[in-house]
Amino acid sequence: MMARDPDLKRDLDATLQTRKELGAEYEAELIESFLEKVEHRIEQKLDGTVDRRVRRHLAEQQMDAARGAHLRTGNGLGTGSFGERFGFAAVSLVLAVPLSAIGAVNAHLPGLLVTWAGIVGVNVAQAAGGAPWLRRRERREQESDWA
Repeated sequence: MMARDPDLKRDLDATLQTRKELGAEYEAELIESFLEKVEHRIEQKLDGTVDRRVRRHLAEQQMDAARGAHLRTGNGLGTGSFGERFGFAAVSLVLAVPLSAIGAVNAHLPGLLVTWAGIVGVNVAQAAGGAPWLRRRERREQESDWA
C-alpha cells in the first residue's frame, strides 16, 4: 500500500525520523499517530469504493427502468411494455385462425369452443402478469439486491 501511496510513505519516513530525534519514550504515540493516518486513508478508499458501487447499482436500476424491465402498475397487472402486450395479442390472434379450423374440423362446435377458451385463457394469463414463477424470481432478485 505504501509503494502506491507516496504520501503514506512520506508520513512513515517522517515518523521514523521523529522517533530517532525524540527517542524511544515517544515511540507508542508516534506509532499510534501513524496508524491513525493509515486507518484514515483506508476509510477514504473504502468510502470511495462503496460510493462507486452504490452509484453503479442505482445507475443500473435507472437503466432497467428506462428500458421498461420493471414496469408494473399498482396492482401488478400490465407487465411488459405496450409493444410486448400488443405483439402477444397479435400473435395469439394469428394463431387462432388455424387452431380454430383444426378444432372445428375435428370436434365441431365443442372443439371450436375449447380452442377459443384456451386462446382467451392464455391472453388473460399474459395480461395478468405472466407466469407466477417468473414474478417470484424477479421479486427474489429485487430483494436480494439490498438484503
